[in-house]
Amino acid sequence: MLVRDAMSTLVLTIGPAHTLRQAARLMSARRIGAAVVHDPDTCGLGILTERDILDAVGAGLDPDAETASTHTTTDVVFASPAWTLEEAAAAMTHGGFRHLIVLDGDGPVGVVSVRDIIRCWAPARRQAAGMAL
Repeated sequence: MLVRDAMSTLVLTIGPAHTLRQAARLMSARRIGAAVVHDPDTCGLGILTERDILDAVGAGLDPDAETASTHTTTDVVFASPAWTLEEAAAAMTHGGFRHLIVLDGDGPVGVVSVRDIIRCWAPARRQAAGMAL
C-alpha cells in the first residue's frame, strides 16, 4: 500500500504569524494533529504539530502570544505519494516524528500520520491472520 492510499488530503496550511491558540483551534476543528506552516519569506514549508503546541503550553508559554513560526519544525522530511507505507513508517521511526507532509511537485497534497498507517495496516493484518487459521 502507498502513502497516497493512506494520507489525509485535508491539509491545514497556516502562516507563521498565527498564534498557537489559533493553530490549535483550527487543528481541533478539523480533528487533525498537524498543520503545514507556509513561510515564503524564510524556509518555505514547515510543520506545527499538536506536540509542539502541548510542549509550549506545558512550558508556561502564552498560546495567545506565541506564534507558529517560533515552534515550527523546519527541518522536515517530506514523503512522496508513491512511497510505500513501510518507507513512510521507517522515515517516521528514524526521525522520531508522527507526521509527514506529502509533496507532489512543489506543493503539499496531503499529510500522512502514524494513525493513517495503522488504519491501513490493521485490516490487512486481521485479514492475513484470518487466512492463516
